[in-house]
Amino acid sequence: MTAPLHEARPSGAGRTLPDTQQGMRRRNLARVLHAVSAEGSLSRAAVASRIGLTRAAVSTLVDELIRWGLLEELGPERPGRVGRPGSALAVSGRGPAGIGAEIGVDHLAVCAVDLRGEVRARAVRRGANRGRAPGPVIEELTALIHQVVAEAERAELWPAGLAVAVPGLVARDGRTVVRAPNLDWHDLDLGPLLPGHGPLTVDNEANFGALAELWLGAGTPGDFLHVSAEIGIGAAVVVDGRLLRGTRGFAGELGHVPVRPDGPACPCGSRGCLEQYAGEEAVLRAAGLEPRDDRVGLLAERAEAGDERVRAALRDAGTALGIALTGAVNLLDPETVVLGGALAELSPWLLPSLDTELKGRTAGPACPVTVSPLGPQGPLLGAAHSVVRAVLDDPAVVAERS
Repeated sequence: MTAPLHEARPSGAGRTLPDTQQGMRRRNLARVLHAVSAEGSLSRAAVASRIGLTRAAVSTLVDELIRWGLLEELGPERPGRVGRPGSALAVSGRGPAGIGAEIGVDHLAVCAVDLRGEVRARAVRRGANRGRAPGPVIEELTALIHQVVAEAERAELWPAGLAVAVPGLVARDGRTVVRAPNLDWHDLDLGPLLPGHGPLTVDNEANFGALAELWLGAGTPGDFLHVSAEIGIGAAVVVDGRLLRGTRGFAGELGHVPVRPDGPACPCGSRGCLEQYAGEEAVLRAAGLEPRDDRVGLLAERAEAGDERVRAALRDAGTALGIALTGAVNLLDPETVVLGGALAELSPWLLPSLDTELKGRTAGPACPVTVSPLGPQGPLLGAAHSVVRAVLDDPAVVAERS
């Protein structure tokens, strides 16, 4: 059975509420909202049974959530229940929405997701961002955000916050891009550049991809290593349902793990990094292909057609991935490795050599490798759902902002 979109699992960036009477009330509001979200619809009595509160207490909490526009009553509960039917509750499809944005090397994307987890608006601009000054790129992103917010507002939604996925290192403040080598951006605070859409969160695209897998994936375990790729390669480590961020927030830079120390120079300043062997541009070079807008589609098309040079390039990329992942698997002992982004689409030709390396080099039992069904959409969806998740984790913030 597929897990509900917002099942009550630990959040990647959960807010810790104080151990006070007010903090307890806020936690109980979140428990009610999560319970209804996980099931799709529930009566007050069913919510009380699930979270262990009295019906009277739950009714008071539900009334608040309805008043804030987070829950709605659907009418009598579905048939087949014993006893007097109660009104079924559901998470509202109107009200707060999570706005997610992604700054990629060759695209910009924005979407709006409602509290039910449904994408209600989306906009994409394709075009190179590498080597461009941040200002014009952010202006174009802002135009897409306005477009998506306007469409969401027509559906009676309003932005509860904005989360932006970037291909680079992000400081612990959650808004400063410390280093994005494939964009050539350094020490850029996005806060002043993206005002007016509620709380702003900026994070590495691999982290948001991992959170999307955690929250939206079917049967995703609480301990896994998520690896994704475009021009660069990123990874995110999830332990006990939470992101492992590291001291400075830079954990997961798999693309800059050296697989051949004397290899080609990398934009990060090192040599022989994984990206120089398994990044999209590296694979295209090895395959003798010229880049185009749909690089991954081109590689998949040629590999499917039996182009041996392309298949050899993908086998070599899989080998390099396996070498880099071996260290992470030996160190972290994840339950599984999940391939996302471009790696998901190219997995039929990457997995055989990747698996061979992992099985031959890991100290313990072989670590299974799975493919994310979210593919390239993972970071954008993870960004938007992180805003939704923040509302579900502490719905009282909606009342505070209104």
